[in-house]
Amino acid sequence: MLEDHRSASDPGPQIPDSRPQTPDPRTIAVIGAGAAGLMAAIHAAGEGRRVVLLERTKDGGRKILISGGGRCNILPSSWRPDQFVTASSPNTLRNMLRSWPLAEQRRFFEETLGLPLALEEETGKLFPVSNRARDVRDGLVALARRRGVAVRFEAHVTSLEPEGEDWRVGLAGGEAVRSQAVIVATGGLSVPATGSDGTGLRLLEKLGHTIHPLYPALTPLTADPPPHAALAGVSLEVGIAAALEPGRFETEGGFLFTHRGYSGPAVLDVSHIAVRHRLAGGSPADRPILVRWTREDAATWDRTLRDATGTVASLVRHRLPARLADALVTEARVPGDRSLAELRREERSRLVDVLARYPLPWTGDEGYRKAEVTGGGVALDEIEPRTMESRVAPGLFLCGELLDAFGPIGGYNFLWGWATGRAAGLGAAARA
Repeated sequence: MLEDHRSASDPGPQIPDSRPQTPDPRTIAVIGAGAAGLMAAIHAAGEGRRVVLLERTKDGGRKILISGGGRCNILPSSWRPDQFVTASSPNTLRNMLRSWPLAEQRRFFEETLGLPLALEEETGKLFPVSNRARDVRDGLVALARRRGVAVRFEAHVTSLEPEGEDWRVGLAGGEAVRSQAVIVATGGLSVPATGSDGTGLRLLEKLGHTIHPLYPALTPLTADPPPHAALAGVSLEVGIAAALEPGRFETEGGFLFTHRGYSGPAVLDVSHIAVRHRLAGGSPADRPILVRWTREDAATWDRTLRDATGTVASLVRHRLPARLADALVTEARVPGDRSLAELRREERSRLVDVLARYPLPWTGDEGYRKAEVTGGGVALDEIEPRTMESRVAPGLFLCGELLDAFGPIGGYNFLWGWATGRAAGLGAAARA
């Protein structure tokens, strides 16, 4: 049971307008009450520091609320460093993630927060037993308050400036919060309706941080005109592959046809390759995204088409949703009622291609509006991995989505937010 049942929209303790102009040496300002910011505030306050949490929305944690279809996929059940994407040092990213092992993160939620988790066997995802994302957000806000964090909602940060060894955080309306350490956890640009507008990134760039090019990641792909609009709503498990320089990206997971294009975990996971290629001026034909519609690879399909009996349509329908099966057979220019025994070599070759290495006809993407995360961000080599302190501006600590790293669908980006948020909170507390 959560000990604090107040609404997350209740602003809680407020900072009096008459507070002194000199900083309390134990004060830490946290900007942003999302996953990373809440975790940072909780751990900084847990070290006995006075913490002020500044959030521009009226309730905070909005991405937590919409994650996992409103259920909140808190964590994956396992992870590997190579599942994360960064233009910075992969070794630095790995060290940041390892600062708070997965088992310890799970123990925090279940024991410290009092929120039991359950494993979804088919996906390997961990959800709260209640299946309520609101329990996660409200639980974190309540724990922050219990530890003494002054939570200020609808506090719009407009400036961030060093003052000697301290910091001045300017707010809309002219008010300023002064502190010895500042934790920036303002997120990126994804899902702007949740309050993500890039303010933190702009402030950090002004202070001298390198911002690697930003782009929407984990976002649906579109096709204009949409050749598969008639298949909207059809979903299945697929394999997807795309060429990289160097190497090859491969993933498996759910695929969903939409009225505008393609979505589902597998599409979202590969979307960053398509987005970055398009932003660099490339065309889909230059770097095709190849879909394997079933577990069978090209060689297996070739053998099956040689050895099976019956018609083409009946065989393909047996393995795929009927509407998709009929569409693929049509695209292969093979009559559905053709006997498998009568297939010509070129027909079999075309069928194998559409079934096992189908070039997805995408032309664009849904952008930040539907992106799960922001690609790019603050260069990781400008951050001390153990404490998350800026190497550019001492006393400044960075965490969460604004950093140059993201993982696949499945709780990996919360794993990143929780780990870097905790490290930033502890790092700031050690300094203040």
